[in-house]
Amino acid sequence: MNQNNSLSTKRRLAQILAILRKHHITKGIDPVKFRMILEDLGPTFVKIGQIMASRQDMFSQRYCRELVKLRDNVAPMSLDVVKRVIENEYQEDLKQVFIDFDVNPLGSASIAQVHKAILKDGRQIVVKVQRPGIYEMMERDISLIRRAVKILKLNDVLGSVVDLNIVLDEFWHTAKEEMDFLNEASFAKRFAHFHQDINYIAVPEIIDEYSTSKVLVMEYIDGYEIDDRITLKDAGYDLKEIAAKLAENYIKQIVDDGFFHADPHPGNLRIRDGKIVWIDFGMMGILNRCDKDLLKDAVLAIGQNDTQKLVDVILTLGKHDNRIDYALFYDNIETFMKHYVTMDLTDINLGDVVQEIFMIAHKHRISMPKGVSMLARGLVTIESTVMLVDPHISIIEIAANHVASHMSKEFDAKKELTNSAKKVYDASQNILNLPVQLSEVIRMIMKGRLKVNLDIMESSVPMKAINHMVNKLIVGIISAGLLMASSLLCTTQMTPKVFGIPALGFIGFMTAVGLGIWLLFTVLKERRKNK
Repeated sequence: MNQNNSLSTKRRLAQILAILRKHHITKGIDPVKFRMILEDLGPTFVKIGQIMASRQDMFSQRYCRELVKLRDNVAPMSLDVVKRVIENEYQEDLKQVFIDFDVNPLGSASIAQVHKAILKDGRQIVVKVQRPGIYEMMERDISLIRRAVKILKLNDVLGSVVDLNIVLDEFWHTAKEEMDFLNEASFAKRFAHFHQDINYIAVPEIIDEYSTSKVLVMEYIDGYEIDDRITLKDAGYDLKEIAAKLAENYIKQIVDDGFFHADPHPGNLRIRDGKIVWIDFGMMGILNRCDKDLLKDAVLAIGQNDTQKLVDVILTLGKHDNRIDYALFYDNIETFMKHYVTMDLTDINLGDVVQEIFMIAHKHRISMPKGVSMLARGLVTIESTVMLVDPHISIIEIAANHVASHMSKEFDAKKELTNSAKKVYDASQNILNLPVQLSEVIRMIMKGRLKVNLDIMESSVPMKAINHMVNKLIVGIISAGLLMASSLLCTTQMTPKVFGIPALGFIGFMTAVGLGIWLLFTVLKERRKNK
């Protein structure tokens, strides 16, 4: 058995290397060539490319635009294979579970295949069946591509385009989640919980007793396809209302829930009985509370043309090596803001805004956390979906209005006064803690654990001058700390005393005054020298 696996692995590695050589990868790469290579390599690599297409913060826009064209092109499983998987999971014959099972699949992708069926109790359902051996195949492919990277030295060729290790790690994490259908069942229930009070949103019911990690059974959703404008109109639906409700709901998923559908294309949406029905919860985005608040700030920053706030949000959200050219980054964001400030919100394309921000982040090597990168892909997709229903809608306007109304609802005068009083109290506590904090800073400096980031505008500035500047800054901090600490000591009855005040406080005052005089003398001396 192990020998057969070894032979299979060797054949697959040879196949991968042959495909890479066929496309002359060692001579360089471009977006089209890269897409063609992924398509030739098969399902695992198509999925990797689809993940890359959503990471515009990590990869150039040229590559992302090309990789969006990747689609699962997988031959459907035979009924015998589907039957074998289901019967292995249920440990009983297919006919004992379903009174009818549609031979023709509703859809077939790289990980699973979907069939319509009817349970013994008459309920119409869909059955999502995982391809046998898909986990092992993808695990093997991931291992082999890592080996191929070393053999062909692809890091040297692709280093300026992609970080293959990051892509492979993220892909495998996402794929493992997607291959456990109980995760999808849990996501569907969580989504339904968040929308239980919204009358115009529906979610298919998960049939728990028939769902396993490899077979997922849920309610069958008929209804109308959301982009079938003619049929919807004939059925009496208001397309503008559908588009507005869909956009508002998606913003709600992001801003309020922090749990959103990451692949909101038309195929995952239906209209049934006056409700928008979300289906397929295999790919969901999750934002923590901090990220949600930062995204609200980003929307407000764009709406208020506040460059500094948007810069702060991106730097706080993103991961970077702390060696960013801050001045250039600020200029890039300011140029971006100026481009949109004169435009009416209804004229702004949200997809373009998101892509441009991610391009700037990519330029400065700022990568976004997984939830935010999935959000970028989701926003671009939902905008195109909504515009298929109503081409005149503005999602960014809906987002700005939702955030503004959300924040106004959260405003509570009594609460704000309490918060203000708390801030005053916290500020006074910070002043009292200053000597202790100063001591900690000095201790960290002595141990070499404190890092100070300096944005040096001109490389011609000598390091000696910078050292003098830092030294004066430290002396000033120490002097201020001594002054504060001595003032606090003077309020005590500590003995011995000098001139009626504690001796320790007196020494602190004199030292602070001495340091202050020295600092003032040094500054005046340098000013005269510069003149």
